[in-house]
Amino acid sequence: MREAIGSIIVSERSDGDLYIVDGQHRWRACALAGIPTIRAEVHHGLEQAQEAILFLIKNRESHKPRPIDEYQVGLTGGVPLFVDTDRILDKHGLTLGSSSTNGVGAVSGVLQIVDRYGAAVFDRTLTVAEEAWGRAAETWDGMLLGGIGAFLGRWGDLVDDTELARKILNMGTAAKWRSEILSQSSRGGFNNSGTGSRVATATRLVVNAWNKGRKIENRIEP
Repeated sequence: MREAIGSIIVSERSDGDLYIVDGQHRWRACALAGIPTIRAEVHHGLEQAQEAILFLIKNRESHKPRPIDEYQVGLTGGVPLFVDTDRILDKHGLTLGSSSTNGVGAVSGVLQIVDRYGAAVFDRTLTVAEEAWGRAAETWDGMLLGGIGAFLGRWGDLVDDTELARKILNMGTAAKWRSEILSQSSRGGFNNSGTGSRVATATRLVVNAWNKGRKIENRIEP
């Protein structure tokens, strides 16, 4: 029975207290079943931030945690990717985890922008999106942010953000953009309708918006 339950990860803190880093449900199951002991992997002398990082490592080894859980734990652990993301979100008065006027639900998409292109590009992405479509839940759609972020990450040195926002708005509302992205990305069949394909489609549409009305020599060529 004990082997079937598995083991837990424990941190023995400097004051002697034991903290379960991972396996609270297994520990609780033992308690409810009247099992007095459970196998534990014990770590000594860890700070809270190190415990958080250990949680991420162990969960990635066993199963992939939800993006929002990974984000929250990464913040606690002081992981730069998550800290930088949180700093930019806070600057814009946004939270991560659920879609709303002041919340971005696309956790993985946001982290991908920061990871690939840096916090400065993510900052510009949010600014351009809000200047184009205003502050609304639709503005923070993961596909739209992904497309703008990829565009700025690749060609940001060549564009003016205010002009980019105006050109994006000229092509339609956030809802219209989303509909067009879904329509175009699905034309390639089932295998081309995933998140990566949708972001690639969004990026191409941002390129088209920027190039519209520009002389050939001033256009961006993907």
